[in-house]
Amino acid sequence: MDKKSKGERKDAAAEREPGFATLSVHAGAQPDPTTGARATPIYQTTSFVFDDVEHAASLFGLQTFGNIYSRIGNPTCNVLEERVAALEGGTAGLAVASGHAAQVIVFHVLMRPGEEFIAANRLYGGSINQFNHAFKSFDWQVKWADSDDVSSFERALGPKTKAIFIESIANPGGIVTDIEAVARVAQKANLPLIVDNTLATPYLCKPFDHGADIVVHSATKFLGGHGNSIGGVIVDGGKFPFAGDQRYPMVSAGRPEYHGIVMAETFGDFGFAMACRMLSLRDLGPALSPFNAFLILTGIETLPLRMQKHCDNALAVAKFLKGHEQVAWVSYAGLPSDRYQKLARKYCPKGAGAVLTFGLKGGFDAGVELISNVKLFSHLANIGDTRSLILHPASTTHRQLTDEQKKSAGAAPEVVRLSVGIEDVEDLIADLDQSLSA
Repeated sequence: MDKKSKGERKDAAAEREPGFATLSVHAGAQPDPTTGARATPIYQTTSFVFDDVEHAASLFGLQTFGNIYSRIGNPTCNVLEERVAALEGGTAGLAVASGHAAQVIVFHVLMRPGEEFIAANRLYGGSINQFNHAFKSFDWQVKWADSDDVSSFERALGPKTKAIFIESIANPGGIVTDIEAVARVAQKANLPLIVDNTLATPYLCKPFDHGADIVVHSATKFLGGHGNSIGGVIVDGGKFPFAGDQRYPMVSAGRPEYHGIVMAETFGDFGFAMACRMLSLRDLGPALSPFNAFLILTGIETLPLRMQKHCDNALAVAKFLKGHEQVAWVSYAGLPSDRYQKLARKYCPKGAGAVLTFGLKGGFDAGVELISNVKLFSHLANIGDTRSLILHPASTTHRQLTDEQKKSAGAAPEVVRLSVGIEDVEDLIADLDQSLSA
């Protein structure tokens, strides 16, 4: 019999840390104070009325939190920011127009012209292209390291290095990065470690628990989960010592835009997130629409259910492909024989994600034939959809890379990528089987 008083039980309930599924549904959201609406309202407006002149001045001077202009913050987007930050275990979040926009904003705060960052070579093809080419317009230089060789990150360090960037589960899939090992390199060099957690989501992996300082997401993928919205999220881990570090003046130095405010001093453990919002999002402008934020929030409510189903289906599909006579190899960290299985058990104990790659013995032509004959899998460039998706990376997402870069990124000519959905797995296997037979 529970002998605790009613008051003691109430206090214990109030102190209880909500579980992941509870946070997925409730974090950041409250019933609308005016209408009582339970679902997060869509505040489809460009700007917000001030109480008076003093209120407006305090908002623009960063002395008061509130809504000014949807370009830098919207109540619907704020709920998304708080929810993802809560799920990741960070101090603050920032919602932006896309995953690529999230990366631009992060590096805009960290980098100055002529400086460098280190990136793992196993990344989404669009990120490789962004780092190699688009970032040159800002005079930001990337140095590449081998995801499988931690010492290569150390060798790439230089006096101009400002950050290290990796993916938790690498796209096009099957590869799990040793986050803690790379984090040790970053910590020794006193550099922030940025982890793209798109493929894992916080349901499978919590990068902050393993030494990450900043997490980014393409919310277009598994967070939203339904293939209906483009968006990105930045989460500040709140632990990197920006204060006083003059290598990062947008966070650690007085900002002339705000009469000398120092973000790291004024906002403490979410100073980086505020710099992203008030210095980069404000001036570069990749704002997320409140409607897309609403759709992504709706997707997050079922994130733990979907991700577990994704993982269970992906493992079953990987086992089927592993035993098929026309398949040369399968890369999926959930397979007991996979080289990344040990890392998957450490960083993603609930499952190795939904994305896997495999190579066909018939090479490029066999891959094209397979994609041409599937009926249930959709041939498109996205991942993270409830529907199962299939792609030939060498001719699509990684097309702009050289042959050597394609192989290095895991997108050789014979490679086919699957993003396994939440359908009945027997139907998915039947579709692949008939297409391979054709």
